[in-house]
Amino acid sequence: MTETNSLLRENAAQITLLVVLNLFVGGMVGLERTVLPLVANQDFGLYGKIAAVSFIVSFGVIKAISNLFAGRLADRIGRKKLLVLGWLIGIPIPFIVMFAPNWGWIIFANVLLGINQGFCWSMTVNMKIDLAGSKYRGLVVGLNEFAGYFAISITALLSGYIAATYGVRPQPFYLGVVFAFIGLFMSLFLVRNTHTGHKRGSSSLTISLAQSFLITSWQDKQLFSVSQAGFMTNFKDGMAWGLFPLFFVARGLDLSSIATIVAVYPGTWGILQLFSGPLSDRIGRKWLIGLGMFIQGVSILEIVFMDTFTYWLVGAVGLGLGTALVYPVLIAAISDLAPSESRASSLGVYRFWRDFGYAAGALFSGVLADLLGISHAMLIVGILEIISSLVVTTILRESLTTHHAQGNRKTVSGD
Repeated sequence: MTETNSLLRENAAQITLLVVLNLFVGGMVGLERTVLPLVANQDFGLYGKIAAVSFIVSFGVIKAISNLFAGRLADRIGRKKLLVLGWLIGIPIPFIVMFAPNWGWIIFANVLLGINQGFCWSMTVNMKIDLAGSKYRGLVVGLNEFAGYFAISITALLSGYIAATYGVRPQPFYLGVVFAFIGLFMSLFLVRNTHTGHKRGSSSLTISLAQSFLITSWQDKQLFSVSQAGFMTNFKDGMAWGLFPLFFVARGLDLSSIATIVAVYPGTWGILQLFSGPLSDRIGRKWLIGLGMFIQGVSILEIVFMDTFTYWLVGAVGLGLGTALVYPVLIAAISDLAPSESRASSLGVYRFWRDFGYAAGALFSGVLADLLGISHAMLIVGILEIISSLVVTTILRESLTTHHAQGNRKTVSGD
């Protein structure tokens, strides 16, 4: 216990720096939350829902693949190199979005954004876990996810207000230029490389990526239950990202009001993760995850069935609460359950499925919205979230007991 407390104090400055860095990682995504679905309509005349959400599909697929390989690459070349590479890839993104002559360039920008997020966000998570040790996984992951999603909220709000004043392009994306250059500077000159205790031996790569993929995705039912919850959480978010602005426009809301709702959801999500991550270190992972998935589903249903700004705002808060209860806790649960020698790879597989949910949710809800209408698409996604909560409560065992037992054994190695 003293050893783990000492480890956290020793690395507090670097952990804080990584928290600040993830503000800029999240800000790159937040720029698109309010404005880009409207760019599709207003600048490029894309009124079909599938076309309007296609940028989320490209982002989600590429981010998922980047996540899958990020853990293994980090074990091979080091966390910092991958972090810097992610920011180098991120530099062109705001310029492409600002000056894209056709929608294909927007899709390409979101391919780059997927790589940027897959490398940079994955590394901020892995580096904090390296630095904090096993006892404080929930705490540091909560801090990391708070920073990223709080930044998404603020930039979604700011970009919406800028768009309402100046137009949807290029002014809202000036912020992205600032974020990308600050992120690259911090990663190059302020962040130090980290490594886990098991990198000192030769065992860290004894489990192949293919084996880790099969184990985390399906063979280990505990890891499967966590992975499907992550998938469904971002499945819902892909729907919200693509359809919420269009849903509220159709209900007659102005752009500033839409920006407020779109920002409140990730803002609540981000802030409450400061509490849910550490709380899971104390009371366990399972029931926070199950409850969070259920609240997500109910909140979507509330938004669909209500018809005033106040009720929609309440639904956005509920959606943020439900997501906050699961997001850092799912990462901590994977870290508890995965073997230490393949933890980075298992986290990569989990993050693959979680962020593939963006693409699947956007595509699924876009197809349904074109066929049945936006409200029916949102309704079906809400029901699927509730089903996912039942899968967690039925299959997942409490991982915190195992986590503490492993932590007591591995504290000396700093794992």
